Amino acid sequence: MNTPQERIEAAFADRALLREPLIVDTIADVIARLDRGELRVAEPPVTPGGAWTVNEWVKKAVLLYFPTRQMQTHEVGPFEYHDKMALKTDYAALGVRVVPPATARYGAYLAPGVILMPSYVNIGAWVGPGTMVDTWATVGSCAQVGADVHLSGGVGLGGVLEPVQAAPVIVEDGAFIGSRAILVEGCRVGREAVIGAGVTITGSTRIIDVTGAEPKEYRGYVPPRAVVIPGTVPKRFPAGEYGVPCALIIGERKASTDLKTSLNDALRDHGVAV
Repeated sequence: MNTPQERIEAAFADRALLREPLIVDTIADVIARLDRGELRVAEPPVTPGGAWTVNEWVKKAVLLYFPTRQMQTHEVGPFEYHDKMALKTDYAALGVRVVPPATARYGAYLAPGVILMPSYVNIGAWVGPGTMVDTWATVGSCAQVGADVHLSGGVGLGGVLEPVQAAPVIVEDGAFIGSRAILVEGCRVGREAVIGAGVTITGSTRIIDVTGAEPKEYRGYVPPRAVVIPGTVPKRFPAGEYGVPCALIIGERKASTDLKTSLNDALRDHGVAV
């Protein structure tokens, strides 16, 4: 067990090793590196359009961190917390703006220029520079959010720790996620895509491109610069035929559209009433 990865893998297979100081220190060091952005739960592709790589051993370290911690009471102004995890600190030094009562757990990375409105960022998450996490948005454990992303009010990015081989939710650079959109089960939103308000995307959601003569279907993946709105597709059940949710790609974000555009402007470009 000469490397941190080897120690984490060994401890994950044999929890009795959590009594050894070297193992506990190794786990704590991995979480500290996650907190500083030196490690990531998932690595972006080396070449455009490539696959993300999930670092399963880092997720295992996050899972092992919980049993090595003791419950503590933390007081932050008028707020009191009782948990095993510390909160992030030193936001001024990090160059991050945090509006009360936004909360980010220790072990989540926030890049310079991130703005947290009253929101929540969980351990293992990675949030890129210039990203806005708007009011009551949640960034779940290990979710990966790129640079200059806007997560609108009430957006929910699901967390994923188990199974360890599962990919986290990924939102790539420049994407705009509309209010109350839900992204879970390791779905991936491509660069500069626009997700309309109320869209729900899971790992198995049908995402149908309706811009051509024939529909083109994706599952759990939104292509770069796609403009997406909620939709339904018919499905037959024993009791009859009903509409089930899907997501519709209705166009592509225009080159002339500024990256800071509002969701309303992006949807109006494609004739959607907002």
